[in-house]
Amino acid sequence: MSNPVGTLYVIATPIGNLEDISFRALSILKQVKYIAAEDTRQSKKLLSHYDITTRLVSHHKFNERNNEQKLIKDLHIGHDIALISDAGTPLICDPGSGLVKSCHEAGIHVVPVPGPSALIAALSVSGLSSDRFVFDGFLPEKKSMRTKVFKDLLYEDRTMVFYETPHRIMAALDDIREIFSEDQIVLVARELTKKYETLYCGTVSKIKELLHENVSQQKGEFVIVIKGTDKKVPTSEKLNQKVMESLLRELPLKKAASLAAEITGESKNNMYKLGLELQKK
Repeated sequence: MSNPVGTLYVIATPIGNLEDISFRALSILKQVKYIAAEDTRQSKKLLSHYDITTRLVSHHKFNERNNEQKLIKDLHIGHDIALISDAGTPLICDPGSGLVKSCHEAGIHVVPVPGPSALIAALSVSGLSSDRFVFDGFLPEKKSMRTKVFKDLLYEDRTMVFYETPHRIMAALDDIREIFSEDQIVLVARELTKKYETLYCGTVSKIKELLHENVSQQKGEFVIVIKGTDKKVPTSEKLNQKVMESLLRELPLKKAASLAAEITGESKNNMYKLGLELQKK
């Protein structure tokens, strides 16, 4: 690893099971000048497990801006550096985006070393469509903000993925049931890859009932996966009326209804009936 300018390696680390790390990741962690870690105490457990003695430096959300120039300077003089988070893939709801951005701007090579991710792990076992999905990180703490997030996604047809903490998991499930429906299909993945990993898949009401019956299952880290909807965004009646009124001024009813249906997404029959009512006025 001797380059005129160093390389920043963005390395995914286990989210629970320490064996979920690649040979490549271990090799790089042993060879870099030092490792920028979100929590050095947590990362020491991983390094100790694999007899890695590379120096750790703290790089978290409270000091990352101050650290960036020092890291960039070390990279410029030829030092290779690894960036890791407490668990999973760095920058996915974890610090590091500022450093990576600065490296790109400075012409420093950034190399991903892929591996564990709670987001992808949950999707892979959800049984829900994973061709298209939306990830919205951790849900807000306040109920009003959580419900706003869910209301904004009420007609989302892609699979939706969120992270959630143990003290809010029940409230989050309540909000999903309230905004979507009690029959909304979800997967709740608890403690992925860890000793007490548990997967719950079914209606949100059933899963909430199961967790309510077993308080111990409300502990740990959670990933919530929500099935996308087949519902179409409802078009407002006022908009439908305005479109039909405009088209009827220039076109016969049948043609106006057909074009209005194409514009609004409503059925031709509904637009035709609306046209008839407007003509009677």
